[in-house]
Amino acid sequence: MTFKDLGLSQALVKAVEEKGYTKPSPIQEKAIPHILEGKDILASAQTGTGKTAGFTLPVLQRLAETKHPKYRPLRALVLTPTRELAAQVHDNVREYSKYVDIKSAVVFGGVNAKPQIATLRSGVDILVATPGRLLDLHDQKAVSFKRIDVLILDEADRMLDMGFVRDINKIISFMPTKRQNLMFSATFSKDIKKLAEGILRNPVSVETAPQNSTAKKVTHKVYKVDKKKKTEFTIKLIKDNNWKQILIFTRTKHGANKLTEKLIKSGISAAAIHGNKSQGARTKALKNFKDNSIKVLVATDIAARGLDIPLLPHVVNYELPNVPEDYVHRIGRTGRAGAAGEAISLVCSEEVEYQNEIEKLLKEKLKSTIVEGFEPTDTAPPKRAATQSKGSFGKKKRSSKGGSSNGNTPKRKPHFKGNKPSTSGRGRSSGAPKKRHD
Repeated sequence: MTFKDLGLSQALVKAVEEKGYTKPSPIQEKAIPHILEGKDILASAQTGTGKTAGFTLPVLQRLAETKHPKYRPLRALVLTPTRELAAQVHDNVREYSKYVDIKSAVVFGGVNAKPQIATLRSGVDILVATPGRLLDLHDQKAVSFKRIDVLILDEADRMLDMGFVRDINKIISFMPTKRQNLMFSATFSKDIKKLAEGILRNPVSVETAPQNSTAKKVTHKVYKVDKKKKTEFTIKLIKDNNWKQILIFTRTKHGANKLTEKLIKSGISAAAIHGNKSQGARTKALKNFKDNSIKVLVATDIAARGLDIPLLPHVVNYELPNVPEDYVHRIGRTGRAGAAGEAISLVCSEEVEYQNEIEKLLKEKLKSTIVEGFEPTDTAPPKRAATQSKGSFGKKKRSSKGGSSNGNTPKRKPHFKGNKPSTSGRGRSSGAPKKRHD
């Protein structure tokens, strides 16, 4: 099977081949023909398997084939949960559309809106956006959704997690009811399937790997480490193994900053990326990491989706995520597109229950190792059990789905009711964080 066999035009095939791809991935092979036929899609695939090209290529073809000779209204909209993912998707759109007359743009928060407004007013065929900034621009009448032919929700489960349901509701309320809808994600929970029922019409389900599975070429390693010695052990791992490029995940923004400072003090070049960093700082940190100007990128779960770092060899869970699905997304940054990768987790006594939940999700036991001098001597009980017992005494009980106090974004339930989206007021569902993440 070739890209041409899927029904793609020569212009798109040429652009794909220039990126070094000659054979479509399973998700592309299954999704592209249905999208070209105008069908709604509910697609699930592992990270790093080519989901972006799976929807970008056929949508570009449909836009090119139906382009108006004089006007350039916005006809395709891609919604993503994070700025980094929006920028990455737009890069792909630009690369794949280089030989077709399609104009694209990306908009997200954290940067000056004026250039974005100027670009939109000059005419755009396909737009990649985060929900919050997009609604702000719509409020300013800088963008119209009245001619939308295709709506794509990329990483839909993460948008649900981040509380974007009301924003998505409102955006959809401004669109024509007759349109094609595509929902792509690495995983699909029951909540996501319920969300899909309110958006998709007679969708074709496409799945190329079991839900919450990880890439086959990723090696999992767990080190049982004393909590107070995690930083020292991380430095030892990097130096003893002479690692060149490492993505490290922490649970909190403060933890990311603190670890980054200690790595730099030990002579290891590093930068942190999280929601409190300016967009300029986040972009610079990611660029420096990709071009190997720095060795380590320390991130919160904001970076678990959308970071496409070719041939990234190592991902380290300095702290295990308190939502087991996030483990899948974190380590999905390595072992992409068939390459080998290594996922390493440092687990202290407080995180034993998190590890058990991850193993249950993966249906796989993760082998644990103890290194002399770093033995876990701390005796704190598992965090999940400890916080639940506190809840019984009237203190705040931490939900198993995460909480805003630890730097993660709280899980949200979908608010879609039936096929008609709510047109209720702006903002997120009750209890959502006030600060925008996009």
